[in-house]
Amino acid sequence: MKSKLTLMMASMAFAGFAYAGSGAQQQVDTIASQLGIKVTMLGNSQPAKECSALGADWASCYKLNVTFDAASDITGSDWAIYFSSIRRILRVDNDQFRITHLTGDLYRLEPTDKFKGFTKGKPVQLGLIGEYWQVSMYDTMPRWYVTSGDAKPKVIASTDTEELSKFMTPLTVADAKRSAGDNNVVMTAATRYDAYKATPLLPAQDIAARIIPAPAAQKLTGKTADLSKGIKLDTRGLDKASVDALQSRAREIGVTTGSYPVTVRIAPKSLKGDAANAEGYSLVITPKGAQIVGYDAAGAFYGVQSLLSLVPTQGAKAVPTMEVADAPRFGYRGFMIDTARNFRSKATVLAAIDQMAAYKLNKLHYHLSDDEGWRLQIPGLPELTDVGGKRVHDLTETRGLLPQLGQGPDSNNAGSGFLTRDDFIEILKYAHARNIEVIPEIDMPGHARAAVVSMEARYKRLMAEGKPEAASEYRLVDPKETSNITGVQFYDRLSTLNPCQPSALKFTDKVIGEVARMYQDAGIKLESWHFGGDEAKNIFFGAGYADKNAPAKDKDGKGWIDMSKQDHPWAKSPACQALVKSGKVADVEHLPGYFAHEVSTLLPKYGISNFQAWQDGLKHAPNAKDFAAKNVRVNFWDTLYWGGADSVVEWTNKGYGVVISNPDYVYLDFPSEVDPMEGGYYWGARVNSIKKIFSFAPANLPQNAETSLDRDGNAFEAKASKPMPPVVGLSAQEWAEVVRTDTQFEYMVFPRLIAVAERAWHQAGWERPYTVGERYKSGETKLVNTKALNADWETFANAVGQRELAKLDKAGVGYRLSMVGAKVVDGKLAAVTELPGVKIQYSLDAGKTWQAYDATKAPAVADVNAVQVRSVSFDGKRFGRASGLIAK
Repeated sequence: MKSKLTLMMASMAFAGFAYAGSGAQQQVDTIASQLGIKVTMLGNSQPAKECSALGADWASCYKLNVTFDAASDITGSDWAIYFSSIRRILRVDNDQFRITHLTGDLYRLEPTDKFKGFTKGKPVQLGLIGEYWQVSMYDTMPRWYVTSGDAKPKVIASTDTEELSKFMTPLTVADAKRSAGDNNVVMTAATRYDAYKATPLLPAQDIAARIIPAPAAQKLTGKTADLSKGIKLDTRGLDKASVDALQSRAREIGVTTGSYPVTVRIAPKSLKGDAANAEGYSLVITPKGAQIVGYDAAGAFYGVQSLLSLVPTQGAKAVPTMEVADAPRFGYRGFMIDTARNFRSKATVLAAIDQMAAYKLNKLHYHLSDDEGWRLQIPGLPELTDVGGKRVHDLTETRGLLPQLGQGPDSNNAGSGFLTRDDFIEILKYAHARNIEVIPEIDMPGHARAAVVSMEARYKRLMAEGKPEAASEYRLVDPKETSNITGVQFYDRLSTLNPCQPSALKFTDKVIGEVARMYQDAGIKLESWHFGGDEAKNIFFGAGYADKNAPAKDKDGKGWIDMSKQDHPWAKSPACQALVKSGKVADVEHLPGYFAHEVSTLLPKYGISNFQAWQDGLKHAPNAKDFAAKNVRVNFWDTLYWGGADSVVEWTNKGYGVVISNPDYVYLDFPSEVDPMEGGYYWGARVNSIKKIFSFAPANLPQNAETSLDRDGNAFEAKASKPMPPVVGLSAQEWAEVVRTDTQFEYMVFPRLIAVAERAWHQAGWERPYTVGERYKSGETKLVNTKALNADWETFANAVGQRELAKLDKAGVGYRLSMVGAKVVDGKLAAVTELPGVKIQYSLDAGKTWQAYDATKAPAVADVNAVQVRSVSFDGKRFGRASGLIAK
């Protein structure tokens, strides 16, 4: 019998149309090259009743239209198109197609028997209803791909781009509001101008003494020191690798080895005041030389970095003379790199470590595993990287994980990749030389799909080899489990390893042991282990969903789900049912905490002192003493406007070392401004601008309610309700779901990470002490000294804009060049930047020609519609996104 495809091909040839060849591959090649796809946003805030019936969280859904426009006739129906959507697809409004959710964000689009083909000149419309809303171009994922039978999958060319406007209709200012209660100010050239003009351009001499991050104590002595002939480092107590790192930094910013003497010593007993603390130092700069005394090796290292911080990148290498006594406010000053969702190259990580060291951050929280990828080679478990470190179109998932996050069906991009053992050791040594501790995170028991699927591939291989005992040794599932769950990123139960299987703890022990040996071979002690622990739950048990069979009053404003078909993780695992019955754990909801405790018992034999997790992973433990580790830290990630100022008190009072990691202030995968053309997630905040981060008060969370707004741009209230022990640190996070490339990573992280470093190291005078009973709310309370805050911001912003960005250029870091604020004032173009000192260009002919902007010679504007503005990097090699003056 002839196949459906063969008959289709024959009929097409008879009709005068033929593929370049024959068979399924030609079908795939033709669709990939000939099918145009355009995605258009049709509106948020769809009717709540309709959204409820579709099962949308809090009855919130939006509508999209997908237009298929073929360049030539395509009549075959033996194909499937795969695409990623970070929102659940709830309904398809064209009976020619059906959509199936596979796992995570991966969906399959197939023709039904009503499919009429794609005809040239006759676009086909496909309406989709998605959960929640879309206010950013970057909610749409690229690289849709097509398959047919056993043919090689191909990316559809019209979607193969990171410039999403090429296949998505640009969102307007009106599209950038998710609901009627969304009062965020959408940024346009005009609104940027109004926001940025309040930060004046300061003379260079006014910022010459501004060390970043600011020191605890600083006294200017009124002269200058000339470093233009280079510096001569005389160091004692610093190892060669650290000295090499400092010399490398000096060369990078244009300071050669030369004659200006810089003496570096470690002498803790000689230090007084602010410098007499861990990582502290004193710095004395005179015209004849600089003297640095460190409390320890880290302090000595940071003293040199402070000297280099002062060096201008242009003109004479002259710095003010001064006396500095300094030490950090927090011992934990962190930055998390997510290399699991999308892989970050070793070179990019090393470059980030350089910048961390320059700004005195000391903890690299390395997120090495998640549902979408396992990124570290583990000897003896090759499948972890052979399968879990690769994403490829393989429905059996024995050659790799299924594609996710818009990277397409191939493994030649950042969806795939891993660190070899040698790579990781190199990173450890590199970070150690720069006084940075690398904290590995292997996320479990949730967010563990890459590990689970990899170990299932291992199980199948060894069973086929007739080795059942070896096959089961590290298996992470209960083969008899039937629990039906949907995780927060829409994976099924394979996204959670089974904590009731003895093999799960054995697997964890194997991984910890191998990682500990990597540290040992690097000559470094593994001090901290990050367990992850977050979000091991079924999302449909959240407050925004209701049982479709419940009374109407209980379903109002919620998404209707058949709760009889939903389970908590491991609820139908015989192994876990037996564990609960034994009394070792109260119920299945306590299993993440139980497993966290079990993992913590492994740490002492490896000499690991610090056990760390996301706070929700330990929520059922009575206190920090419940774990077998000397210190237990939690990354605190509740948003403030949802009660974070209250819940953080509970964690500190339970004895945990709290690392402030709030999404609404220090998640660097969130946008830098409210703009539908700006990339990033925004579930916790529509904007985390550099000024917002700089203005963050991490030691007094309620204070931030006076100086910032909630996700919708509205005021919220926070109160210091109870006494609270101090937090131990601050950490910024860069999650990578929508950060697909290394270039995008640097765009999202820099220069905002500099503001994180400022707040992690230096407690500003405008930061109020945590005082029980104090209440804060934007627009109502007036407790914060905003005059001092704004003055501090002006100096910082100018120092970054006039000096630090140029250093990033010299380091080859592709930081974000912010959009320009501009208006026509008295007939002339007025333009400003977020960080004063950044160069501006303008065009009067809609971007055909560009000229340097000079505020003292502002051009007259004849046609406002033809005006565009953009920022320029100091080295002139890159440009910010251009903007017209008329908002659309």
